[in-house]
Amino acid sequence: MEPLSSQNTIKYLAEHMGLSATTVSRVLSGQAKRYRIGSKTAKAVISEAARLDITPNKTARNLRLQKTNTLGLIVPNIANPFFGTLARHIESEARKSNYSILLCDSGESEMVEVESLWLLNSNNVDGIIVSPLGQTGSHFLELYKHGKPIVIVDRYFPDMDIPYVTSDNYRAAFEATEYLIFNGHRIIACIQGLPGCGLTTDRVRGYKEALQKHGLSVNTDFIVGDQYDQQRGYIETKLLLKRNPRPTAIFSLGSSMAFGAMSAILEEHLRVPDDISLISFDELQYFAYLSTPLTAIAQQNAVMGEIAVKMLLDQIESKDTFRDRHIMLPTKFNIRQSVKNISDS
Repeated sequence: MEPLSSQNTIKYLAEHMGLSATTVSRVLSGQAKRYRIGSKTAKAVISEAARLDITPNKTARNLRLQKTNTLGLIVPNIANPFFGTLARHIESEARKSNYSILLCDSGESEMVEVESLWLLNSNNVDGIIVSPLGQTGSHFLELYKHGKPIVIVDRYFPDMDIPYVTSDNYRAAFEATEYLIFNGHRIIACIQGLPGCGLTTDRVRGYKEALQKHGLSVNTDFIVGDQYDQQRGYIETKLLLKRNPRPTAIFSLGSSMAFGAMSAILEEHLRVPDDISLISFDELQYFAYLSTPLTAIAQQNAVMGEIAVKMLLDQIESKDTFRDRHIMLPTKFNIRQSVKNISDS
């Protein structure tokens, strides 16, 4: 039987879903955001296309049963040093097995993330590694259930049966908060990332439970932020520094936010740690060389990237070697000079 033409495929999907052919075409060509097509509609179209094994890419259709020796990689923000470093390690590890990487930057947008997933699949990559936004993963699960090898890295979905490798975010956040408490801090602000993301949830839970263990109340007014970016760290710190009482310490749940926090502190003519202490979740290469070296939680980027590639290739080659498909890596707490002991203050 002759394969459906691109036009007939679009027509079939449109009729099947009760949508216009134009809407379906725009979604499948990666233009949903441009034409303001809702993410719910875009996800539905892509999920149904995946279920029916339909692709608009003629070359990919012809290659469907062949290996292309390419892997897809989706990250939320390549400008974030954590993801830039992670991508470099993933590319290096993939190259060792003669695979190339097709990289997509979702720009912290679920719509772009959905489009990127579809475009990678339509280009017939052998498997996909993704660091998702982390709030919903139904579009990944649909593709995974239909046979596409997928591994999730860093941000993850704890209740979803897709292989993932991440850090022990809860334990690391608990340890960092407890360190601040041991140094006499009682008003500790937390700048979080995207709410509802499994990674954010684990880090905030570690922060809260450390406070509770030591008999300190959790003041939700001091849990702020909604994105893992520098601007959010800057804005939230500017606001925190105007609070009365002002926090004696800030725990930033991301390195980009920590950099924004440092900028805001300097603008207010304050000093770390004399006026306020600061800890970063995630390590940047230069943190140890600042005028006040920054205490930070370092994740194992290289190991995380290597494991993600190995788990993905294991799926591609149908070896099913990894019994435990959910891996959490320990972190390292690098104590430097950005936390002041105020126990006797």
